[in-house]
Amino acid sequence: MWLLIFLVWVVIWVGGSYWYLFGKPSPFSLESVRPPGPREFDQKKRDKVIKQGFNLDKVPQNLDVIVIGSGIGGLTAGATLAKAGKRVLVLEQHDQAGGCCHTYVEKGFEFDVGLHYIGQVHENSLLRIAFDQISEGQLEFQELNQHFDTIQIGLGDEKREYTIFSGKTEMEAHLLKQFPDDTEAIKTFFKIMKVSAKKTHYLATLKLIPQWVSLFLLKSGIGNLVTPVFRLSGTCATDYVNTLTSNKDLHVIFSYLFYGVPPKDSSVLINALLIHHYKRGAYYPKGGASEIAFHIIRTIQKYGGNCLVRAPVTQILVNEKGAAYGVKVRKGQEEVEVHAPVVVSNCGIFNTLQKLLPPEIKVKPDIQERLNMMKHGRGSFLVFSGFDGTQEELGLESTNFWSFKNNDMDKSMEDFFALSKEEAPDNIPMMFITMPSAKHTLLVYQQVATPVDQHALPGCTTWSYVLSLDRFQAETLAKNTPIKNLYLSGYDVFSCGIAGALHGALLCAVLDQIVYIDLMHIKKESQRDGSAG
Repeated sequence: MWLLIFLVWVVIWVGGSYWYLFGKPSPFSLESVRPPGPREFDQKKRDKVIKQGFNLDKVPQNLDVIVIGSGIGGLTAGATLAKAGKRVLVLEQHDQAGGCCHTYVEKGFEFDVGLHYIGQVHENSLLRIAFDQISEGQLEFQELNQHFDTIQIGLGDEKREYTIFSGKTEMEAHLLKQFPDDTEAIKTFFKIMKVSAKKTHYLATLKLIPQWVSLFLLKSGIGNLVTPVFRLSGTCATDYVNTLTSNKDLHVIFSYLFYGVPPKDSSVLINALLIHHYKRGAYYPKGGASEIAFHIIRTIQKYGGNCLVRAPVTQILVNEKGAAYGVKVRKGQEEVEVHAPVVVSNCGIFNTLQKLLPPEIKVKPDIQERLNMMKHGRGSFLVFSGFDGTQEELGLESTNFWSFKNNDMDKSMEDFFALSKEEAPDNIPMMFITMPSAKHTLLVYQQVATPVDQHALPGCTTWSYVLSLDRFQAETLAKNTPIKNLYLSGYDVFSCGIAGALHGALLCAVLDQIVYIDLMHIKKESQRDGSAG
């Protein structure tokens, strides 16, 4: 009798697991991807897509999902849900959709506010397939020069310069030439890069299985027996690279893709993963970053959804049972309610849980516990410069420059943040220059953006929370919002950058299926059909 009950339980469990993994219709297909059409240069036609203002008559009927925020995480979640048959509305407080993927035009110059370059979009990569699906093949990417980054360390006559090349074998080989005395350190770090790239899906899995199972695997130590990524995700970058070499310049190379925290507070796995991200090339979207929002929104609209701007959400509506059921949107001097059974937030965890939840909800212990896991991120100071001349006349290159005051990133950052606001401008520890001019030329336009501006535009600071070592502890990655029917998307779910936010959207629990299985199926189908070239 007990054996029969056990066998029935096993059959039910196996059948349920199979249905969860493979039994649901895929939102993705090769057939939905078409050749890129002519680029739309008519700004009025573009504005009808990315600058469509909020009105109740533009809200689709019988909404299934409301998405707060039109960054890449919100748009990816919206497009995926729309293609899965859901009626989706994306709401954006700014006057243009795209979040940190949007651009602005001033004095005839178009500036990107967040996207500088992106990796892993080579033909038939998983990220490229995802972009193809949410834009239905309309996004195109231009590969940058193989020499995509230059790193400068020190000042004046003490300045040293190193170059980073893309390429499956060239990246490591080029670095070995520049640090011939640190062969073993570089080879070991590149092994960590490979592990990070191939095994990070184990971290993602924590978002796809019940939380009690995740925590059991982690706290029991079983997870560490399966893969080293759980240990690496919680390993301090400074401590780890100190075991590899005493060369401080090489320490900078291993952590130069700075995402808001010094190496002593960052995860070696994430630092390694960021460098690996560009191993197969650095790319830029043809037509600029706004092409990303433009084409993804058109996908959402194609399947019955919409994206509306100038729609500041003032509150997430929560019923007496503690479940989200819509939002309040400020329209002029009034607030209007828009209802949907599911709300997805892509506007930052602090905005979501501290600002948008009703007062009686946000004070609850489980909300405060979730917030206490995070710290507010640092802002950045941006300078946008426009020059009079063509790319050829000005000697513009696609290579980016990272300049560091010295080779002790931990100390220089600590010293900088201890300065007064009067001292800080003369003691900047690092600088990033993208698309620089190689020659002196006439500067005709310049504008700066402070952390205050960044807060006002995309809806949060550059990073809504610190991507510190604690943030990448496996237990933290296993968490999600404690409010029923309220889900997080994008950057808050997984990691930083365009790719990190996109993957965070694909991991969004509201999808209720593992879409990576569908993407992998398309990848294999493409390889079999030879459609990837």
